[in-house]
Amino acid sequence: MDVTKIRVALDEITFEQDATVKCLKLASLCSALWQERGAQLVVVGGSAIEILTEGAYVSGDLDLCYVSAGAGFPLGIRERQEVMGLMGAVGGPRNWQIAGMYVDLLGLVESLARTPFRRVAGPYGEVLIMKPEDLLAERVLVSVYPGENMEARACAKKLISVILQGAVAADWQEVRRIANLPEYRIFPECVKLVIEVARELNVENPLHPD
Repeated sequence: MDVTKIRVALDEITFEQDATVKCLKLASLCSALWQERGAQLVVVGGSAIEILTEGAYVSGDLDLCYVSAGAGFPLGIRERQEVMGLMGAVGGPRNWQIAGMYVDLLGLVESLARTPFRRVAGPYGEVLIMKPEDLLAERVLVSVYPGENMEARACAKKLISVILQGAVAADWQEVRRIANLPEYRIFPECVKLVIEVARELNVENPLHPD
């Protein structure tokens, strides 16, 4: 992507008023520029939930991870600074501010789900989004350990809500499997929260405790 296109993209992102659209646009630009260096990125954490829920939950920043290791992986500190510098980034080498948003590069993605990453069309190229099954298990875990976290709980409920309403597809058998894994061990808590949201929406609970 040439300098002129990057500058135009940054202007569009900077003046975007919709927080979720801004997040997606910046993720699209970051992904495109890193892809040119042979590195594939995926949006994770609250940022991924924000995009999947179309703004029902707003993260306020952009969290990214590498998808996989390959030749020349990971990019060195100087190369990371060079790539982010193309977007006028301030900071580094893992946290930057770009177009009024904070961007964190968190390392290699941690995914236990067997489902594929979600793909969302962006204005400057496709954006990979973390798997909702991983996101759900992660948010439920953070909501209860090491202590009660109401923000994480609200975030998990937003994700569960859009899944139960059919706006986001998720494999509930995968949710069950992941929540029962030693890495999480939060299946009862997950069931409890899904039941709560299902009752609020007056829909069937797809995650039975048996």
